Amino acid sequence: MANVVTINRPEVVALIEDAARKLTGGNKTEAVALAMRQLLEQNARAGSLFGAHRESVRVREGVDLLAPVLDVEPDAETGREIDR
Repeated sequence: MANVVTINRPEVVALIEDAARKLTGGNKTEAVALAMRQLLEQNARAGSLFGAHRESVRVREGVDLLAPVLDVEPDAETGREIDR
């Protein structure tokens, strides 16, 4: 069963058409779906990492949770050959 969404704002229609041309080969429905998926994904990541258990984990001052764990750069990232 098909549903219809009517968009009356010309600037929004132009935005969808532009996105469709650039991202989906002109498919406006897929362009809108892509935007909605992206918004839902962003919203899903917006909450606390710890959910209902706020302040259950404390991080010391100066600790970066996003920093790499390893102190060394893997050979795959440097492009160096591995000596055996």
